[in-house]
Amino acid sequence: MPDPDLRIVRADYADPAHAAALVELLDHYAQDPAGGGAPLSDFARGHLVAALAARPFIFSVLAFEGDEAVGLVNAIEGFSTFACRPLVNIHDVVVRETHRGRGIAARLFAEVETVARERGACKLTLEVLSANRAARGLYVKLGFDDYRLDPAMGEARFMQKWLD
Repeated sequence: MPDPDLRIVRADYADPAHAAALVELLDHYAQDPAGGGAPLSDFARGHLVAALAARPFIFSVLAFEGDEAVGLVNAIEGFSTFACRPLVNIHDVVVRETHRGRGIAARLFAEVETVARERGACKLTLEVLSANRAARGLYVKLGFDDYRLDPAMGEARFMQKWLD
């Protein structure tokens, strides 16, 4: 049964309460081992919300319990050349440690899926660390699967290269 005290909202980057919640929750995630274990830089804290607001292909969804921000998803619209349609990458998923296991992430994902469908997206994508079994289990439960085109070619691997 859904928690009646939990509100899921699309973030309004111009709303000071939403902006503060976004930075606070993302910093909470950044300090978690799954987020790298280090706080956001002063630069990121000071510029993140304006940078997100300047990009119409990015949206965020927040979860509030009363006035307390307890969950966040940042999502970025991309494009599937094979489908010739948008896709939505779920970039950050945050639920306060004290609120995990209560279905908050699933409710955030439902709202992200609603936005993705409104944008005509063909699919949702995300990355998850292989040792994050709880998150991976949730994502599988929500219908996500490993990315592959031809099983003989194997599963895709997420890679990165830092630029100066």
